Amino acid sequence: MTAGNLSPDDSSVASRTSRRALLRTLTATPVAVSVVTSPWSEALATLHREHDDEPALLCRSREGRSLSRVRYHRAESFFETLEAGILTSNAETLYYSGIVAQLALSGHLLDIGFEDKWCARHIGLRVAKSLAYANATGLGHECPGMGRLAVVLTPYWKWNQPPRWGEPEPDDGGFTADQIRPLLRALLDHVHRITGHPRPRGWRR
Repeated sequence: MTAGNLSPDDSSVASRTSRRALLRTLTATPVAVSVVTSPWSEALATLHREHDDEPALLCRSREGRSLSRVRYHRAESFFETLEAGILTSNAETLYYSGIVAQLALSGHLLDIGFEDKWCARHIGLRVAKSLAYANATGLGHECPGMGRLAVVLTPYWKWNQPPRWGEPEPDDGGFTADQIRPLLRALLDHVHRITGHPRPRGWRR
């Protein structure tokens, strides 16, 4: 059976297979995404122009894959704090949410072959930008709620400091902890599926 005649229920299998085939071409040899022919080239070139970023070099490696898994597991660990309901303010909840989202998205970007130094230099703590680059490279998490939350969380350090005198507090977009948790849970589950990383040891739904 070919990808063209798969049933609707098999579409995710075809997607994973094509993704694996594409990722194999990014292993061991750096490829300038601005010149490589791939489903991502146009979207990445657009993002590079919009943000005035230097082109990323995608190169998958065992080290990158290992770091990707660590980031995903750390995201799950920080999410446990959100689930525990021990945070005392909405600002603290948003700060932790930014950490969770950025770690999870970083897990995908590193798995795809982005260099960690490139991400630190060009993305930093901007969750919305991280989500844009992740979706441009096959994450496929086009969730409107997560998109709105990513904007609120960008950059997430702003939720970990008091506003300066005379400055308004950052806009929380009306998000509450009960609204945030399912959005982040869906993101983590999606990163788990798309990267194939195992759940952390002792993980429970």
